Amino acid sequence: MSTTFTEFNLKKWLYPALKAINFVQPTPVQERVIPEILKGENVVGQSQTGSGKTHAFLLPIFSMMDPKLQEVQAVITAPSRELAYQTYNAAKQLNKYADPSFTIHNYVGGTDKEHQVEQLQRKQPQLVIGTPGRILDLINSNALDVHKAKQFVIDEADMTLDMGFLEQVDQIASHFPEKLQMMVFSATIPVGLRPFLKKYLENPTVEEIPTETVINPNVDNWLMSTKGRDKNNLIYQLLTMGEPFLALVFANTRERATELHDYLTQQGLKVALIHGGLEPRERKKMMRQVRNMEFQYVVATDLAARGIDIEGVSLIINDDIPTDLEYFIHRVGRTGRANMKGTAITLYAPAEDDLISKLEERGIKFTPKVLTNGRIKTTYDRNRRHSYKRRKKALDPTMKGFVKKTKKKVKPGYKKRIRNKIKEEARQQAKQEQRHKLRKAKRARQRQHRMERQKQEFGR
Repeated sequence: MSTTFTEFNLKKWLYPALKAINFVQPTPVQERVIPEILKGENVVGQSQTGSGKTHAFLLPIFSMMDPKLQEVQAVITAPSRELAYQTYNAAKQLNKYADPSFTIHNYVGGTDKEHQVEQLQRKQPQLVIGTPGRILDLINSNALDVHKAKQFVIDEADMTLDMGFLEQVDQIASHFPEKLQMMVFSATIPVGLRPFLKKYLENPTVEEIPTETVINPNVDNWLMSTKGRDKNNLIYQLLTMGEPFLALVFANTRERATELHDYLTQQGLKVALIHGGLEPRERKKMMRQVRNMEFQYVVATDLAARGIDIEGVSLIINDDIPTDLEYFIHRVGRTGRANMKGTAITLYAPAEDDLISKLEERGIKFTPKVLTNGRIKTTYDRNRRHSYKRRKKALDPTMKGFVKKTKKKVKPGYKKRIRNKIKEEARQQAKQEQRHKLRKAKRARQRQHRMERQKQEFGR
């Protein structure tokens, strides 16, 4: 028999709040984590993007907060402004049904700090949500008082680590009372996060929610080669051949996102552009317009892959494979949500075969597709070409002839020619391997450089 939310014995006002957002049955992560949080346990929740982690901690926190205590009772950090706003909006949605309602404040970089300080001097919030940098700044300014807080949530902990914000989270944690319930939620638990977990969480309840498939089964995950194609035109065709409810195109850099946005706009499409180079106010305005369905097409960098929760995304196009492969899951996870169908199309060049192979090693399955005469058709797996080449090389006619002739009597000097031919083959093979190593090292340097640039796309 399936678990229902009523079995958690949450505060009564939360049930109409859940009904209003069409939450009927808890997701696996909610089913496993909510009872543990309600018992006061420290929790590490590991689950894929789009699995319901946000409400897995918001519901028990609201159920445990005391509306009579006008002090900071819980703090939630998120590594980007967009993620903080996403959690803040989810909290406000639930809070509409609380009586009396709770005081919830969102503190992120790029907002008016002086106004926030003045506001805090008059009244402390009961629930704090925000980015680590701004929350720590307000604590160090003696404006935000967290020394009585009972709960601390670190959302998207792996991303917090990747963006270099874990030290700030560490400093925030040092201001809490000794008796503190800590909750860490993440899509992955990388090695670099473990010392932090060991420092603050003694014998935590670890809930790792396995996934039957890495990609949501509601998503058709297609792979399409760009060899011999104009990529900009190909993307335009893919966007306009159907009627996507909302289409997201992901680019690796803000320069490429801008280039693609400009091209699609020139073709007559109304396209939103979202990347870390936009001013916070402009980015917030653009996100509001997207949520209000003023745009059918959005071009974005990976800032949007984990920082934006837009309902109704029916089509994802990866203009390129992300430099950090973890982002692939988060990109594709923007569609196929809430049991709706979605399509994700990844464009790749032949030189990116090794990256596709690495994604496949992680359990990601692609369906190879080709666009011909305005129609998308299933094509041969790209590995078929490689296996054909290997067979062809194994049965090379020239070398086969050499081998046969060595078994017979041959003219003087012929065996020497065979040996030289074999040596030449070996030299060519060594050259190819060396070129492959150099290309691989170059790509690694480029990935590192791009990751550094990506860090700059996330606000404090």
